[in-house]
Amino acid sequence: MGTPGSTLHWSEQGVARSAQWRSERAAAAPSQVVLADDTTSADTAYRLACAGTALLWRGDFHNARQLLLALARRIDQPPRRKRRAARQADTTADSATTRFHQHRQAQAQRARILGMVLVQIEPDYAVALRRAPDVRPACTQAWGDADPLGGVSVVSLRELMGVTSASEWRSKGIEIPALGQSPNNRIHPHYGVFSPARGEYIDLVANAAIPVTGQQTYVAFDIGTGSGVLAAVLARRGLLHIVATDLEPRALACARDNLQRLGMQDQVELRQTDLFPDGLASLIVCNPPWLPARPTAPIERAVYDEGGRMLAGLLTGLTAHLAPGGEAWLILSDLAEHLGLRRRDELLAAIDLAGLQVAGRVDTLPHHPKANDGRDRLHQARAVEVTSLWRLVATTRQ
Repeated sequence: MGTPGSTLHWSEQGVARSAQWRSERAAAAPSQVVLADDTTSADTAYRLACAGTALLWRGDFHNARQLLLALARRIDQPPRRKRRAARQADTTADSATTRFHQHRQAQAQRARILGMVLVQIEPDYAVALRRAPDVRPACTQAWGDADPLGGVSVVSLRELMGVTSASEWRSKGIEIPALGQSPNNRIHPHYGVFSPARGEYIDLVANAAIPVTGQQTYVAFDIGTGSGVLAAVLARRGLLHIVATDLEPRALACARDNLQRLGMQDQVELRQTDLFPDGLASLIVCNPPWLPARPTAPIERAVYDEGGRMLAGLLTGLTAHLAPGGEAWLILSDLAEHLGLRRRDELLAAIDLAGLQVAGRVDTLPHHPKANDGRDRLHQARAVEVTSLWRLVATTRQ
């Protein structure tokens, strides 16, 4: 993982050293690296990180985590003069779109600074630091089997913590009420696969009336299945022939794991393809990325779709894959509209141009914490966000 052939270089005790650089974002290895340990102050670390110098940690692992928290506090609570400037910028921003791009820039800057604290990973994925946890199982889940004969590698501590956190969520799972009674109602997200934490869009799929057609055998498609949660909901509703697609190998492995856990592997066929499989379906379900903007990490592809490529491809291809009398369920938030990234009339025009018409729409309000967080830069847009299930059918002229 990381930029192909990317190597990190540093000097230690007068000896030039190097290691493989790991980055989920495929970021280039830092060009400036210094050693840091328990004697390195947070102010010094913050100054170096802001200047683009990475800190390769040689001290206590727990202290490295504390340093990361201290850096986050300095980023999130800047000096008073910078806070005043930020408030003024928010006040004078001429559009929600401007605030969105400022938010994305701030996120990228935060990730860059926090990513400057590095730790060394041994060939077997062990971390040879005092009080370091055993991260080997989590790293194996995220990166595949270790190569004991391989060399050491270096990763940002923040990314390593993301790997261990993902492993914990994978073990625990997320309860999905639409899948029935506990305990057999959990989805276990894998590292790098979007977690189905926002339940409102799942409930829309769980409650919409399934279209009745004359197709024999009745087939449903789940386009961009991710964790497999929507395919599982359709299977729980009694559909016996579901084809779930995704381009990402991690997503397909995650969906396969979840469907096997739920005993639905015979109802759902997984295929690695871009959007549609071959054939026709009476029901096509898709929850595409909601924001037409550039993702900065693989997992962000579930949220950001540069230029709205996936949405456009979905709409364009629907009529060729809908069985007579079938429906497509497009699950889409209107957050992009409130941020000025897409207009409602553009969406409706794209639907019409694709030879489709809206047979109905079911709306729901968000329940996630950010919808009520006034400190969030995008709060004004999130507070009025609506998530909809658009029922699309082919027009008679098709």
